[in-house]
Amino acid sequence: MALKITTDCINCDICEPECPNDAISYDQKGQKTYVINPDLCTECVGFYDEPTCDKVCPIDCIIKDPNYPEDNDELLAKYKRIWQK
Repeated sequence: MALKITTDCINCDICEPECPNDAISYDQKGQKTYVINPDLCTECVGFYDEPTCDKVCPIDCIIKDPNYPEDNDELLAKYKRIWQK
């Protein structure tokens, strides 16, 4: 399941550099918070044992996005597609 950043985000900029897939970006259109592109989010599968963005978030505003249910195999397949492995 892809992750998402809730509107509780305080724009601290800690999560963005942690993402190995560059799935996190600043959303200047809406809430002016960070957002996660579900097409690029693999929950760090292929890189780490757990999502690094969630580990570093000081306010725990990164949650699983119920709109994108994916199991570990699907996340690994997405990782392989992104990195062409």
